Amino acid sequence: MTKKKSEDDHKPKVNKELEGFDIRIDPFGEIKSTIDIDKINQFLNKSVDDKKLRDRDDLEELKKGKKD
Repeated sequence: MTKKKSEDDHKPKVNKELEGFDIRIDPFGEIKSTIDIDKINQFLNKSVDDKKLRDRDDLEELKKGKKD
């Protein structure tokens, strides 16, 4: 029989901006991440289209990080 690879051996593909990103939940239920959550949020704001915000007039300003 062949030995199956465990899931710990498999590393998912990630965007180059998030290279080295790893996230785990500890025994107490706390989320542990190798990248700061603010950096992840900035990446998601820039890279992911939010269908709830598509019709906003100030969408470009929000993506750039400018605030009123």
